[in-house]
Amino acid sequence: MYTLGINAVFHDSAACIIKDGVLLAATEEERFTHFKHGKRPVPFSTWELPFHAIDYCLRIAGIHINDVDHIAYSFDPYLLVGEQHRGKPTIEIPFEEGPSPLMEEYREVWDPLFLSSIINAPGQLRDGYPHHLQKRFVGCNISREKWHFIEHHISHAASAFNCSPYQTAAVMTVDGRGELATTTYNVGSGQQLNRIGQVNMPHSLGLLYEDVTTHLGFLHSSDEYKVMALASYGKPEFVKDFWEIVQIDGNGQYTINNQNLTERFGPKRLRHEEFTAHQFNIAHSLQYVIEESMLELTGWLQKETKEENLCLAGGVALNCVANARLRDRGAFKNIWVQPASGDDGTALGAALFVDAQERKNNDRTFVMDHCYWGPEYTDEEIEKSLKLWKVPYRKLENIAEETADILAQNKIIGWYQGRMEFGPRALGSRSILASPISPDMQARLNEVKDREDFRPVAPVVLEEEAGNWFEGADYSPFMLFVYDVKPEKADQIPAVRHTDGTARIQTINQRQHKNYYDLLKAFQRKTGVPVLVNTSFNTLSKPIVCTPRDAVECFWTSPFDALIIGSFVIEKEKC
Repeated sequence: MYTLGINAVFHDSAACIIKDGVLLAATEEERFTHFKHGKRPVPFSTWELPFHAIDYCLRIAGIHINDVDHIAYSFDPYLLVGEQHRGKPTIEIPFEEGPSPLMEEYREVWDPLFLSSIINAPGQLRDGYPHHLQKRFVGCNISREKWHFIEHHISHAASAFNCSPYQTAAVMTVDGRGELATTTYNVGSGQQLNRIGQVNMPHSLGLLYEDVTTHLGFLHSSDEYKVMALASYGKPEFVKDFWEIVQIDGNGQYTINNQNLTERFGPKRLRHEEFTAHQFNIAHSLQYVIEESMLELTGWLQKETKEENLCLAGGVALNCVANARLRDRGAFKNIWVQPASGDDGTALGAALFVDAQERKNNDRTFVMDHCYWGPEYTDEEIEKSLKLWKVPYRKLENIAEETADILAQNKIIGWYQGRMEFGPRALGSRSILASPISPDMQARLNEVKDREDFRPVAPVVLEEEAGNWFEGADYSPFMLFVYDVKPEKADQIPAVRHTDGTARIQTINQRQHKNYYDLLKAFQRKTGVPVLVNTSFNTLSKPIVCTPRDAVECFWTSPFDALIIGSFVIEKEKC
């Protein structure tokens, strides 16, 4: 049974394909369109289906859209317009009929055109695909019986629990907003989820973080991770203010009160302005209150469920500093976080949820232990392109050894290997890599990528060596937790040690990504250090590179030294 998962609601539009409970492919639309987070600068583009991502998933499965048994869409508009309209070919949202008491409450939140577009998504799938993708869409005949609108937070929850290594767990989802919920609490068993509580709009930790992100001069729903990095430079000057905004009410509930940030903290920072201690302190205070709130909410959840395992998803679950606080001080013994915790991951969760329901299968058939589910290109395809573009290159005899030699010379490389990552992190398939040994490497990489000076760069470390270099580290393959750099190792890897002494690590083993692992081993043999700097292979405001063309263009327009693409190397100094 094939189940296609789709997210096309707020941002990070994405698609995946599941076959009998097992993931075959998953990717974001931005990888193909080059519009970061899937946001094209045209009206209503946010609601367009991710046709390129869907096309890729169908191609990997080797099927036409009509061969799909079920389509799972990670938003349920009928929670807002009323169940009596479900299944009808609704063109316009009937506001005046007052179909649901909820509609009156949320009328100012939800644009009628937005909801109408979602309800008519099956028609868009049939008629709206780009002409050049017609091979897998032409003659589309998707019945409404195949189409499933899945609640947004159920999609988040299933993306966490149904991919996790746990047979039972408590599941918490925290993001900006779903249809109604902003935070949910669930108990997972097998492949089933039981909702035990939720927090509804307008009360949202995720939206509060978004608002502060905007107040600090960043882009909301995009730059929240920058606020997390900025927080390390500040002091808790405004903690009292944020506790006045965030009220934890008990029983998993909270309210967000009077968050007029300009009244509390003064004028919004303009994007061109230098950062001040005032902004550092705002970021630090927000981060502290978010961490403490998450600790309190998960503490209630553990008491309520008596579970020892916790699964997390939703955009707030990408806050690796908060995740580390939950790991170190929280009530749960084990934590698993969905690596695509943003809205891209809801495509996966919706598909897994529908697959389990339709096959009536409660047995776990899939555990997500890596995130390499995107496009890849063979050496033959890469070399054909390099010849066509007349790019000077040479074939590597030993990819790991020769690349490690380049890195040991303190050079910066683009690393393009295998299937692309699903989710926001580059984890060794589309990465920029460098040695962590030089203290100035962080500044060099931030200059290469035109990033803010305060932003740290992250390390990848051999899984078997992680505990020798980072306090308490063992298995952390998705860069979703920070760890303290061991004091005796700090001088050997200064480039990856943040100002607070931590590092957001990725561990790697041979089974997950052989070429990547072999490179780390080779670098260790040459330098004694089993660690590399890993940052995403992109430049400012651009998505991570996907195709060989993307990689070569990024390489030639960026000041780094070499590109390792498949079995080939391009070096600027030899051109």
